Order: sequence, then structure tokens, then C-alpha cells
Amino acid sequence: MAAAAGVGLPALIGQGKAAPGGPGGPGGSEVPVWRWTGTALGARAELAVAHPDPAAAKRLVGLALGEVERLEAVFSLYRPDSVVARLNARGQLDRPPPELVELLARAQAWSRRTHGAFDVTVQPLWTLYSRHFARQGADPDGPPHREVEAAAGLVDHRALEVAPDRVRLLRPGMAVTLNGIAQGYITDRVAELLRAQGLDRVFVTLGEMRAVGRSADGLPWQVGLRTPGKSGDVSERIELADAALATSSAAGLWFDPAGRFHHLFDPRSGSCARDIRAVSVVAERACDADALSTALAVAGRLGLAEATLRELGVRQALVAEGGGGHKRLL
Repeated sequence: MAAAAGVGLPALIGQGKAAPGGPGGPGGSEVPVWRWTGTALGARAELAVAHPDPAAAKRLVGLALGEVERLEAVFSLYRPDSVVARLNARGQLDRPPPELVELLARAQAWSRRTHGAFDVTVQPLWTLYSRHFARQGADPDGPPHREVEAAAGLVDHRALEVAPDRVRLLRPGMAVTLNGIAQGYITDRVAELLRAQGLDRVFVTLGEMRAVGRSADGLPWQVGLRTPGKSGDVSERIELADAALATSSAAGLWFDPAGRFHHLFDPRSGSCARDIRAVSVVAERACDADALSTALAVAGRLGLAEATLRELGVRQALVAEGGGGHKRLL
């Protein structure tokens, strides 16, 4: 999930200038970086591509945005006609799109590798907390314990059956949310689409970030992490080249005005993760960085051993725990 502004949201702060000689180096015409900014997947979005032809760059950006729209119709929880919405309503989906099968299979793999810290079946908890705090006079201490226990009883990645011809939720009342992995997956798909079109210097921001190659000046793309609670202050700078960055933050969505209950649930207890305010992860793919940042935010300090991070494919990991700034774990 993307973080909210001022609580660690990454931002592209250096994308290179026009480079003599194009991607290969000196000795030719300049290759400018063409930039599109807007909103996609409910988050700030940006595409930066190095290309000598503005008309071609515009066409390729349009192609990328078309892919975003197509995949959003599969994964979005906010569109009642989406494929995921139909799965949650019916509990079963025959002949699912291959993208859904692929992403759910990846999600299950990350659930196993993180010992359940990442789990796409937490949607019943989201529904419970959302409905509770939408009521007038809602108990500020959250939903009753028995309701939390009941919702947590519907959370189990092992009760999600995924096959090429059918996806099925094995318990009545189960539901999935792909908000902790779909932004990264779509970011990867767009980056790979543009690379397949011959681009070798691309930066994609669709809630999460993916760099293809380097910026037009031959240097890595520069990304800044803001100091939690201090809008605009950059506390860490990260260089990305053929790598991805994802951030999961408690402040991405608060259910209550006091900021005690948020969208990062511990699937094992049904409670909100408490130990860490935000986690940023650099990995090869945005999909993996997305899932891992969510899992590490849930796992807390005890789940962040350096050996574990390296085994999971994490290149860098940074944690914001309150009080300002980030702590590098890797």
C-alpha cells in the first residue's frame, strides 16, 4: 500500500537531465526525460521515460495508462464490477483472468514465506473496523473482542484455493483484498510493458516504484523518503537502478480520528500492527517489495532479522518507528 503524504511517502527527487548521445553515452543528440503525473489506483502516479521523440513518448505513456485501467478492473475493491469484487460476493470464480491467478499464487507464496504475516484474506477485518468506526458514537476502543475474533476466524490464506480454472474461498464470509500487493504488481506490468516497447530508461510510480535502467544522465534514479510526521522533509535518499521500492505505512489509512486503528492488520490476531509506523523495502520487483513491506510492518521488530530479509530477497529495508527519521535495517 502507498503511504500517506508526510508519513514516509517516497518521491522521485532526481530523474536526470538530457544526456548527450542517448542511452549509450556521449556523441549524439540529447535524450530528454518525458514525465506524466496524475492519479492511478487511488494514489499519486508518475511515469518518466527517456525518449528522443515526444510523440512516441506520449503514445507509450498512453499505452501504459491503458494497461493500468485494464488491470484495475481486475483487482480493485472500489469498483463493484471488478473481478475481485465478484469473487468476494460469490465466494468462487470460474475461468478467472490469468493475471488474478498469477497474483493470488504469488500472494500465497509470500504468505507461506512470511509465516502468515502477509495474507490477502484480511478483508473481513478491514470491513469490520471500517463499519465500526463509520457508526455514530462508535466505541473509540474499537470493535468488540468477539467480533474481532469472528472476523479473524475468516482470515486464512490456506483456505484460498487457486487454480487456473477456478478461484474459491473455502469458508463462507471470507474475502480477499489485493491492496497490499496489486499496486506493486501493476507497477511491474507497466515497467515491463514499456521495456518490451524498447525503452531502457523508465521510472514508474503507481503507489509503488520501479526503475528500469538508469535516468537519462546515466546515474541511478534518486528517490527520497520523507520524515514521518514532517511533510516535505526528506530523511533518506535511495538510488534505484533496475530495482523497485515499496512503502507500507499505518497512516495510509486510519479508521478512527485518534489514529489508533489502521489498515495494516496482523492476520494471526486480528489486531492492528503496533510496533512500526512505516516500512520501505527495495527489491528486484515492485510486487515483491509491496508484499514484503506489508509483511514486515506486521511482523514488527522481531520479524526483521537481517538474515531473514536477505533470504526473502530484500536489498534494502528502512523502518520508521516514531520520533522522526528512518532506521536502516539492511
